[in-house]
Amino acid sequence: MIKDAKKSNEDITEENTAAEESKAEEELAEENTSAEQPAKEKTEADDDADTKSKELEALNDKYLRLLAEYDNFKKRTVKEKEAIYIDSVGDTVTALLPIIDNFERAIASFSDSDKESDFYKGIEMIYNQTVEAFAKLGVKTIEALGCEFDPALHNAVMHIDDENAADNVVVEEFQKGYTYRDKVIRYSMVKVAN
Repeated sequence: MIKDAKKSNEDITEENTAAEESKAEEELAEENTSAEQPAKEKTEADDDADTKSKELEALNDKYLRLLAEYDNFKKRTVKEKEAIYIDSVGDTVTALLPIIDNFERAIASFSDSDKESDFYKGIEMIYNQTVEAFAKLGVKTIEALGCEFDPALHNAVMHIDDENAADNVVVEEFQKGYTYRDKVIRYSMVKVAN
C-alpha cells in the first residue's frame, strides 16, 4: 500500500504539474489572444479611418466638381442673356430701319425752296431724333461711299466700268447699312467700280 500511496502521490504531483502547465499555457494563449485582439481592433480602426478618409475625399471632389459646374453654368447663362439681348435689339432695329429709310427719302424729295417749310423741319427733327436714339443704342452707319468694297459690310448689286474711280471702290450707295456691337444688322447696298 505504501507503494500504491507513493505512486498515487507521484501521480497526483504529475497531474498537478500537468494541470499547472496546461493552465499556464491557457493563460499564455489568452494573453496572446488579448494581444492580438487590440491589434485587430487597431487594424479595424485604421480600416475605418481609411474608409472615412476616402469617403471624405470623394465628397470633397464631388463638391469641387459641383462648384465648378455651377460657376460654368453662371458664366454660360450670362453669355446667353447677353446674346439674347443683342439679338433682340438687332431685331428691333432691323424692324425700324425702313422707317429711317423713308425719312431719308422724304427729306431728299424736298426741293431747296421747300426746305424752309415747317413740314420739312418737322420731318427732319423726327429723323434726327431717331438717328440719335439709334446712336445711344450703339447702332452705327456703315461707311460705304468712296470706301473700298468689303464683302463683310457691303452688298454689291451693280458693277460699273469707271476710269475715274479706282478698282473695287464703292461709287454709289443705294441703301445704308448698319452695325450693332460689331454685328452687321443690314449690309449696305452699293454699286462698285471695276
